[in-house]
Amino acid sequence: MSGYDAGFLGIDVPLPASSRGGRLLTYPRFSVQLDAERRLAAVTGVNIDGARLLDLPRTGEWRLDPRAPESEQVGPEVYARNDLDRGHLVRRRDPGWGTPAEARDATEATFFYTNAAPQAADFNQSKELWLGLEDHVLAFAEASDQRVSVFTAPIFGEVDPPYRGVRVPLRFFKVAAWVRAGALEATGFVLDQSALVDTREGVVAVDRLGAFRTFQVPIGDVAAASGVDFGPLVGADVLSPAGARADGWRELSGVADIRWA
Repeated sequence: MSGYDAGFLGIDVPLPASSRGGRLLTYPRFSVQLDAERRLAAVTGVNIDGARLLDLPRTGEWRLDPRAPESEQVGPEVYARNDLDRGHLVRRRDPGWGTPAEARDATEATFFYTNAAPQAADFNQSKELWLGLEDHVLAFAEASDQRVSVFTAPIFGEVDPPYRGVRVPLRFFKVAAWVRAGALEATGFVLDQSALVDTREGVVAVDRLGAFRTFQVPIGDVAAASGVDFGPLVGADVLSPAGARADGWRELSGVADIRWA
């Protein structure tokens, strides 16, 4: 399995690395750095070729990766009988390009539990923000025949609540990178599901009146919050102070608010 390709954009963009270390697992067109303590990915990176994307029927079953100990993976027991979704980090369609056989192998590989994280259903299925953001990135690549690399993972925090032997992440990051006019460009997002997840008394409850929040943020801030080294992407950030909050974060109400330049 070839994994994430650092040269995919024509400019070297290494896979970001977590300061926490961890096991590196490669899959067709994407890679996962697995955090053994949290049993979730600390970093994922995927290459998307918008000119060669295929829209294949959904196939694949969630399964543990035999290359990593079960003790390092959050498996099906965490997602049973509650309102938590198995949230794809590398989205199913993102690596689904090339020949039909290549695309199918890549999309089915996204169903390893190493590529999942517990997400409140309203958060994971939102057409406006988390899912909408992912759709927007994919549509950008597809409509412009653009190559894009995307990096996604939980932001591990001290206040992440315990549940069935794991701690449920309350925040996630997503960073997208592409090349325009020969120059590397990138932008970052932080998504917060704190208002949706309540694990008191050992049972996940989703407050459907609560709202999750999404921000477009400086990639340097994503790095500081997550402990992930984004290398050249910090200097390629398209988000400028103009139009941002005083601390550089722009809260989004929908994908139309996203700045790409």
